[in-house]
Amino acid sequence: MATIALHPSLDNGIAPGTPGFAGGTLSCHCTTDPVTVRIDSNVAHNHACGCSKCWKPKGAAFAVVAVVSKDKVSITANGQKLKVVDASAAIQRHACTGCGVHLIGRIENAGHPFYGLDFVHVELSKDKGWAAPEFAAFVSSAIEAGSLRPDQTAAARARFRELKIEPYDCLAPALMDAIATHTAKSKGVLAG
Repeated sequence: MATIALHPSLDNGIAPGTPGFAGGTLSCHCTTDPVTVRIDSNVAHNHACGCSKCWKPKGAAFAVVAVVSKDKVSITANGQKLKVVDASAAIQRHACTGCGVHLIGRIENAGHPFYGLDFVHVELSKDKGWAAPEFAAFVSSAIEAGSLRPDQTAAARARFRELKIEPYDCLAPALMDAIATHTAKSKGVLAG
């Protein structure tokens, strides 16, 4: 089975995160007037994602995306260049109108299990120490996204496992439990 190229930040091994890392700055790919975003903490649930909505760098089969509390996120330069990609999506992905890079994916629906979190791509930062990717989500969705052929998914899953990243065709179990808990509470099935 041939080795599959997943994402530039994964293909040559994964840099471990730094305990106590306090955040950094993300920048789009524009060479003049880039959009910059300050993250004032480390991220959580960093993962590879095969869905058709997440931004992927050119040639990558998967995105690498993490979450952070939205109160830790601030746009520090050229925010006027950001535009929501799909206003009907649960995650409002804000892309640079110049280069197309997604800088923030925000949950605006207060009833959503991940409300209060922003999705970010720490690969857009020159700062080192971000939490390392922990799992791969929506692996089979990479077929729908056009970034993998059906005959490549077994190799992609094998490569993720070589990297010590468990592949899923949904989110990691802890996140699926969080969604189910939120839903159960909102329906009154689970107390408080």
